[in-house]
Amino acid sequence: MSQLQPTAESVFSIRGVTFTPRTLAGVCFFALAAQFMTAIMLAAAMVPGYDFGAAAISDLGVFPETALLFNVSLVVVGVLNLLGGYFFYRTHGKRWLLAIFALAGVGAVGAGLFPLDTGGLHGLAALLAFVFFNVQAIGSATRLDGVMRVLAVLAGALGLVFVVLMALGDGGNAAAFGPIGHGGTERMIVYPVMLWMVAFGGSLLEKGEHSSDVRETA
Repeated sequence: MSQLQPTAESVFSIRGVTFTPRTLAGVCFFALAAQFMTAIMLAAAMVPGYDFGAAAISDLGVFPETALLFNVSLVVVGVLNLLGGYFFYRTHGKRWLLAIFALAGVGAVGAGLFPLDTGGLHGLAALLAFVFFNVQAIGSATRLDGVMRVLAVLAGALGLVFVVLMALGDGGNAAAFGPIGHGGTERMIVYPVMLWMVAFGGSLLEKGEHSSDVRETA
């Protein structure tokens, strides 16, 4: 399959400066992951006695010291994923992949708007985000080549394995969590795909990315 050429992409103009959809997608994905990883590390450091092994990531959304930081960060994750998914869509034209990005983004926004202490809505939104952020990594691999394709599949597959382990653990089989506990299991759902998004966003920003990694729309 031939590679996507620069002339195949439309451009966006912001205050007279033009950007390709790929560049804007790269900014969104890089900023999404970088700010979220930073926010959850800062939030965990702000809560006295926070237990990384036993506590859920979403517990950071209910502690008074960190609720605003964490929940706003989650909403930003969702919005940037929706925007980045759209700009990335403009490079490949696959609606099914755009839908996956949209579902992941909606899940993150919902988890931020409905914190853990609000009840079932948070759990549903968080599960949507857990599943579809990892599915979008695997889906994105269909539009990539080389190392980024391998990393996308590995990150997404690893996250989904830990989604299953978390479901088993929360369903009553605590042994599924292993020595890392519920909190560690959640982080293994989130961290690999967030680190991949940092790398993916950077690769989209890299000069000449269009000629090496992103495939032409079929």
